[in-house]
Amino acid sequence: MFLTGFAALAVMPLLPVAARDLDGVGLYPLVAGAFVAASLLGGVLGGAWADSGGARRPLTAGVVLTVATLLVSATSTTIWQLALGRFTDGIAAGLVAVSVNAAIGQSYPDHLRARALSLMSACWIVPSLAGPPLAGFVAASWSWRVVFFGVAGFTLIPAAAAVLLLRGQPAQPGASRKSGSSETSVYRPALPATVAVSVAAALTQYGVSAWNAWHAACASVGVVLLVAFAPKLLPPRTWRAGGGLPATVLLRALTSGAFFTLEAFVPLMLSTARHVPGVVTGFAFTGAALAWAGASWVQGRLQNRVPRHRLVAIGAAIMAAAVAVAALCTIPAVPPAAAVSSMAMAAVGMGLATPSLTLLSLAHTPADRQGYASGAMQTSQSLGQTLVLAVTSALFTAVSAASTSPLPAFAGAYVLLILPIASAACLAGRTRVADADQLDASGLSVATAEGQLR
Repeated sequence: MFLTGFAALAVMPLLPVAARDLDGVGLYPLVAGAFVAASLLGGVLGGAWADSGGARRPLTAGVVLTVATLLVSATSTTIWQLALGRFTDGIAAGLVAVSVNAAIGQSYPDHLRARALSLMSACWIVPSLAGPPLAGFVAASWSWRVVFFGVAGFTLIPAAAAVLLLRGQPAQPGASRKSGSSETSVYRPALPATVAVSVAAALTQYGVSAWNAWHAACASVGVVLLVAFAPKLLPPRTWRAGGGLPATVLLRALTSGAFFTLEAFVPLMLSTARHVPGVVTGFAFTGAALAWAGASWVQGRLQNRVPRHRLVAIGAAIMAAAVAVAALCTIPAVPPAAAVSSMAMAAVGMGLATPSLTLLSLAHTPADRQGYASGAMQTSQSLGQTLVLAVTSALFTAVSAASTSPLPAFAGAYVLLILPIASAACLAGRTRVADADQLDASGLSVATAEGQLR
């Protein structure tokens, strides 16, 4: 997880430089969206694999594939090769994320799972401090390719450990759990539907990057495919916020989509509309990563005091306040530093809500289907990021075309983000685990009701 965070925070800022170097700036939205689109596929594959044979094999495959795809990106001679590298890296990231969550659910005792997940979040602290400046220094001194090669070299160490140290251990899926979970029947998604949704996500993100017939056609095809196939990858009644796992999966989409869209637009506003130095934008990302890790640490120690669904509602409320602060920064008289603080505030909300939602997803899922639950959460997160970002970008592009100042477009984007966050706060009660209050009052963790995860 440490190297996953380092790779993400080091590589992402360099993608525009790589696209410019490869004469492919026009296809940059496809390169940026390929990772998220492919993580859908990786998450579903990893979840099914973890359920059938344990988390060891998909984790091994994920870290080995990560090394290979970083080398593909490092040796890119065209923008299409870079897009292919990012797409396959997304598959690897989906495998690793779901495998880690499933491994914690299958291996750790109930009272340690929340703390294990907070440790996973803490693994991002050092990468958030060192990743972006170190990658920028290396790219400026040598080349962006050296960053990809370097990250691949570092990742080779855990890849070798996964292959050599884990190959002799038996691959066992989670033990069957006696009935009593709120989700007694779980369906596995079909691979064709997963591929269709991954392609649709990439098409949608590419389509909203400009206003012309070609981009409109791509966006339309992407939306049609998402409407047709996305429900097949999620638990029944997800879009209706059915109680238990469906509502938990839906809230992951709403909160993740809102946060990562805010994380995309605040730096853009700081750079283009408020004209702040690049170092200020870097502080925004660093502060957000530290705030997320700190809030995750706090939630790991509140499991016996505050029910998980209430932590989700509190996190959503904090995120709503953060979006309001970002919207205020579209007023020229408000200092740009307030926008930086909005990212940290939103990260606090995510640090409380995200681990709680994962723990709730396992609490609603039998032990032998926790890989599926992790895959559904990963799929929901990717879909939420794709859809919320696409709708917000479309509004932003339309308002920008009709206004001489970029600030009204940013204001409209922030106001739109209130909708998914408010929905998450209102629906948090539907994720509640039965008798969670009684369990908390008796000193037992919410996990005792039927499992947990990130």
